[in-house]
Amino acid sequence: MAIQRMDNVGIVIEDMDAAIAFFAELGMQLEGRAQVEGLVADQCTGLDGVRCDIAMLRTPDGHSRLELAKYRSPAVISAGPRNRPHNVLGTHRVMFAVDDIEDTVARLRPHGAELVGEIARFEDSYVLCYIRGPEGIIVGLAEQLR
Repeated sequence: MAIQRMDNVGIVIEDMDAAIAFFAELGMQLEGRAQVEGLVADQCTGLDGVRCDIAMLRTPDGHSRLELAKYRSPAVISAGPRNRPHNVLGTHRVMFAVDDIEDTVARLRPHGAELVGEIARFEDSYVLCYIRGPEGIIVGLAEQLR
């Protein structure tokens, strides 16, 4: 049996409102917010006493979702500095296709976005960049050239 689809990507954050604002400015739509706790949350995560605020956002095409999670308990554990380089083991970015990369970067800057490197052109196919978003998350942006 094969998988049906990738349902969502989850990101643990500290400032829920700032993270929602960032991804909403990117073009994602907030589906809803909830609090998760109890036996099922503990069993699924392997943690005890889980109490977590979540927000689910979806891309405009409805095919991809992002789950933001703010742990109330147990306490969040830092994975190190928030300005980790791109080559650290583990999940290193979430990539979004955008219509206009320059405009997108400009709109995200007031939400704390900073370029990791610079905007680069890949042949005649794409303009790409990585930005550091909320909580130090690296977000990739790709504009397909026509």
